[in-house]
Amino acid sequence: MTKYLSVLICFLSLSAIAQNNTSYWQQHVDYNMDIDMDVETFQYKGTQKLEYTNNSPDDLNRVFYHLYFNAFQPGSEMDVRLQNIQDPDGRMTTEDKKSRIMSLSESEMGYIKVKSLTQDGKEVTYKTVGTVLEVELATPIKSGDKATFEMEFDGQVPQQIRRSGRNNAEGVSLSMTQWYPKMAEYDFEGWHADPYIGREFHGVWGDFNVNITIDKDYIIGGTGYLQNPEDIGYNYGDEGPKGKKGKKGKLTWKFKAPMVHDFTWAADPDYIHDKVTANDGTVLHFLYQDNDSIKENWKNLQPKTEQILEFFNENIGPYPYEQYSVIQGGDGGMEYGMSTLITGERKFGSLVGVTAHEMAHSWFQFILATNEAQHEWMDEGFTSFISSEAMNVVMGENKENPHSGSYRGYTYLANSGVEQPMTTHADRYNVNQAYSITAYAKGAVFLAQLEYLLGNDLQDEIIKEYYNQWKFKHPTPNDFIRVAEKVSGAELGWYLIDFGQTTNTIDYTVKSIEGNTATLERIGLMPMPIDAKVTFADGTTKMVHIPLRMMRWVKPNAENVQEDWPWAMPTYELKMDKEISKVEIDPSQLMADVKRDNNTMQK
Repeated sequence: MTKYLSVLICFLSLSAIAQNNTSYWQQHVDYNMDIDMDVETFQYKGTQKLEYTNNSPDDLNRVFYHLYFNAFQPGSEMDVRLQNIQDPDGRMTTEDKKSRIMSLSESEMGYIKVKSLTQDGKEVTYKTVGTVLEVELATPIKSGDKATFEMEFDGQVPQQIRRSGRNNAEGVSLSMTQWYPKMAEYDFEGWHADPYIGREFHGVWGDFNVNITIDKDYIIGGTGYLQNPEDIGYNYGDEGPKGKKGKKGKLTWKFKAPMVHDFTWAADPDYIHDKVTANDGTVLHFLYQDNDSIKENWKNLQPKTEQILEFFNENIGPYPYEQYSVIQGGDGGMEYGMSTLITGERKFGSLVGVTAHEMAHSWFQFILATNEAQHEWMDEGFTSFISSEAMNVVMGENKENPHSGSYRGYTYLANSGVEQPMTTHADRYNVNQAYSITAYAKGAVFLAQLEYLLGNDLQDEIIKEYYNQWKFKHPTPNDFIRVAEKVSGAELGWYLIDFGQTTNTIDYTVKSIEGNTATLERIGLMPMPIDAKVTFADGTTKMVHIPLRMMRWVKPNAENVQEDWPWAMPTYELKMDKEISKVEIDPSQLMADVKRDNNTMQK
């Protein structure tokens, strides 16, 4: 059975699962697109036939499309946000911190212009509002019904500013991300037609058939399986172009991408294209520029990528697609369906690190696919967690705690005075640094701290079961925590609330030691079970475990379990059978205590 058939069967057999007390359902959309790209003007013409299946319980009177390229125009919301936030993204600004978008000329800006749109052959009313197309339907799409939308559109690729664009800093011609009119997601919370201001994405799963007509000299890589290598005289990694390079005219590349929620491609006339088949059968493609200064690193990256794939397969779950492509392009690193675009002029460790991170997104974003606008930490944080674990093994880092950097970042943020809850919409953080640390570091700590709460074995089992239950289903934070509860048997709603929905902090201290009694104190609002190392006057030591009452649970294999600690009680008396000389709270440093300097007392 092919990987795709396994994915399809999994998707079609979705059962009615409770998601936030709403019966589970999921929309579906299939795209057929033909694109004609002019590599001289960076303009393209497109046609799109889109079949939309309304699996929701609601009748829909309107739909929305994302027109992401419209963000790269002077005066756009993205442009104005860059001009007003105190710490704008350096990739998108000049040396004096001015928005690069505001100075784009008409020939340099990006756009998607819809020329016509019909629903089942009938014209509809539509309006472009920034990066969103608002569509009033000719007739409602009733629950359980389908509708076919046909569209003609024109596009212009902007100068490389953020993720998408032409002629990036390393000279890659086309990084085609968020380049087509994309149907917005509609779920149990309603429509998610967020304007494109600078953060990430949410999409509807479906099958994509995309035909790209482009100058014969260009090599394309990205989402989807190439369907017509014989037509373009290109065997996609085996032999390269067969004598057609340099001739005038165009070729049409035909791609098919089953069960993805986005389609991305990159193109350049100078790409080297290598191909490696991993042990699980996944074909790994590597497209990078013919540049002597990077060739060695990109060749050495290939066996490391295979090891990273194997690590994720073993520690999350099987990768369901037949290929994955690592492509030089973009402005840093960004994940897409079956592929990533990364800048390639890096030191080797950085090249492997960014590949590991972006590849991990294929599990946590392109297969699990949380709504990144609302739950960015579930994608970026979980990805940061597992890629740090992978780097620790694949690169032989052998760190005792591969997430120590995430803990430091979170602790800094928690003590900075600018932290906002992880429930904050990704576009609504006061400062970019707070977004970055929250999404990446605090999100990683959320997952890493489960080892402290539950133990390493249960943490591992939870990650695998979460992937197994929620792949291709857009899980929410509550869905994850319910998996954790069912796997472990512990009550964990408090953990999601305090760490995931507030800025409450963990801060425990040893208040006093008198004889054989140590008094511990909870200073922060967030409760935790306590592991502590007790040193006695005779020099012997003992690990003790103080359960948290609201967990209704005791960690397996915990040593010297004490009476549980109710949250409302600010202090706890730890009584031992002999004189205590020292107590250290959490010697593992896996608990995200924001003031560790008060965790130890020596009598």
